[in-house]
Amino acid sequence: MPASVTTDRPQANDRLAASLFAEVLIAEQLSRNLISKALPRGMQISHFSVLNLLAHVNEERTPAQLAQAFHVTRGAMTNTLSRLEWAGHVHIRPDWDDARRKFVSISPAGRAARDAALAAFMPLIAEVVRDIGADRVRTALPVLRELRIRLEGDED
Repeated sequence: MPASVTTDRPQANDRLAASLFAEVLIAEQLSRNLISKALPRGMQISHFSVLNLLAHVNEERTPAQLAQAFHVTRGAMTNTLSRLEWAGHVHIRPDWDDARRKFVSISPAGRAARDAALAAFMPLIAEVVRDIGADRVRTALPVLRELRIRLEGDED
């Protein structure tokens, strides 16, 4: 191989990596803006995310488990859970076996709020997928999933 090809490859890979991460970061910011505008008044993406996870697993989680699932500090999760509890969207109870620990579950009001949020933004994100094309999105998903898994592994 010519020397220029071998020396250019690391630079080409660096440019490719920079482009990939720039696109992911910009898409993430624009997605958050789109969803934030569609969420019911007073609901933040972090609130919706917790409600959505609790609705999917349909069982209690500790604040520490939730913090780990969302890759945030326990303090940040405690703040989010306090707001959700104040709104009546979650129930927080002590662990009867270990008073230092708490359990969080979604309330019926929280499930309704989550469903309302989904109904508000799902048509917007479905339209984006329709515009891009379902086949192209299906093709991109494995790469994005692998990127996420790789980045989760780097957090340890």
